[in-house]
Amino acid sequence: MTVTSTDPVQDPAVETAEALANVPEAAAEVADQVDFGTDEDLSIPDDIPTADDPSSRAANRDMDNAGFTLDEFAALLSKYDYNFKPGDIVNGTVFALESKGAMIDIGAKTAAFMPLQEVSINRVEGLSDVLQPGEIREFFIMSEENEDGQLSLSIRRIEYQRAWERVRQLQKEDATIYSEVFATNRGGALVRVEGLRGFIPGSHISTRKAKEELVADFLPLKFLEVDEERNRLVLSHRRALVERKMNRLEVGEVVVGTVRGIKPYGAFIDIGGVSGLLHISEISHEHIETPHSVLNVNDQMKVMIIDLDAERGRISLSTKALEPEPGDMLTDPQKVFDKAEEMAARYKQMLLEQAEEGEEPLGSMMI
Repeated sequence: MTVTSTDPVQDPAVETAEALANVPEAAAEVADQVDFGTDEDLSIPDDIPTADDPSSRAANRDMDNAGFTLDEFAALLSKYDYNFKPGDIVNGTVFALESKGAMIDIGAKTAAFMPLQEVSINRVEGLSDVLQPGEIREFFIMSEENEDGQLSLSIRRIEYQRAWERVRQLQKEDATIYSEVFATNRGGALVRVEGLRGFIPGSHISTRKAKEELVADFLPLKFLEVDEERNRLVLSHRRALVERKMNRLEVGEVVVGTVRGIKPYGAFIDIGGVSGLLHISEISHEHIETPHSVLNVNDQMKVMIIDLDAERGRISLSTKALEPEPGDMLTDPQKVFDKAEEMAARYKQMLLEQAEEGEEPLGSMMI
């Protein structure tokens, strides 16, 4: 309300008292003019919707009519979501290296565990020699889940399988490999090939060194036996040397050798780094009871090569074929050695004639 200087001035206290005295009448007047709808029910209903969206809530259904149980549903979910089984090879991510193994995420319900001894087929000082956190690589599942739902993994099993595949291929190719001797025992020497432990039988080691002195030596080797099922990997040093030597030798050739060992069945002759066998039946045309009656260890002598077996790593020798007269090796071995090249030439000529006639060559024969 605007006040001007011409309006009569009233006492504010009197004005307020008059206003308060007129309030019941004014209120009654207003009530007569306004319809408040008092006939409607304004009470709060009980079934009002909640503040959130009811459609986002799971319906409370009756599982008796679902056609399966919760256990069956969980089993089905497990089957399709985490279908891991022993023998599988899966990709996984390394996310923790611990003192006894590594924790690997392969997408299973629980992190898988790889024990330290399963980290490699080779000897390692620690997990960090092979694995780094965050690294993604293949893992072999070793077993079913344990009671905590955890799987056991291995890298060693993968390397093991691939190592056998590799050595089988090398054997098929008849490859010569080089490997370091890491131990010896009474039967031979031990080496590692593609991470697998291989054995060289003493009879297939061809060196003048004592076996104990071979540790840390790298030897040329050929495969004799590759058998994953029996876990046997057998190699031959002698065969590798013989193959190399054979490339420079031929049947009918006379070579100078040294007697390195004598057995009841013959003598082993060193012919320039490899051993050939002079069988007792190839010493002379005359019968002898024992090689010791004719030969001594460290004797130097001429022998003729009568067979080269690269596959078995064997060189067969003869002095019988060099005898000018039957029994010369028993009575006059020097005569045999003096006539060796001449007798060998005749022997080779006979082999040539046999080949031309289509006959099977004889390993040794009397000339």
